Amino acid sequence: MAAPKGNKFWKLRSKHGRKKIFETPEIILQACYEYFDHQSRQVWNKIEYKGRELKRVEIPTPAPFTMTGMCLFLGVNTRYFTEFEKNCSVGFSDVIKHVREVIYTQKFEVAAVGVYNANIIARDLGLFDKKEVDITSQGQTVNIPPIEWVRLSKTKK
Repeated sequence: MAAPKGNKFWKLRSKHGRKKIFETPEIILQACYEYFDHQSRQVWNKIEYKGRELKRVEIPTPAPFTMTGMCLFLGVNTRYFTEFEKNCSVGFSDVIKHVREVIYTQKFEVAAVGVYNANIIARDLGLFDKKEVDITSQGQTVNIPPIEWVRLSKTKK
């Protein structure tokens, strides 16, 4: 049997909607710092071969900070986190901006010193190196596309 029209049963509820995962900005910041601490203690061994004898060397490498990894650690998905960021108050917004900047900086700095593959991190961070040259000739602009390097094979004579 359906509830009668015009009822006020909803007023009898003790609370409306589901409980928030992060009640305060401090709680989400603390949880993110726990993720950063966890990742800082994770060490991967990067394997390289050095010398004439190609001796195998294991180089301890820090684990990267990622938004996906952080969301998994927090028990939410990336879509939830993105929606949360769009609809949050100023306090939460400042914390999320800070967290994104920490992740960006860690990836950028560790890639810059050669620990991670710089190309992969640059793509992940939205960085790219694009070179275009504009030449103005007789009032017209000519756009020269970037140079594409082609390996030329040796021809036999």
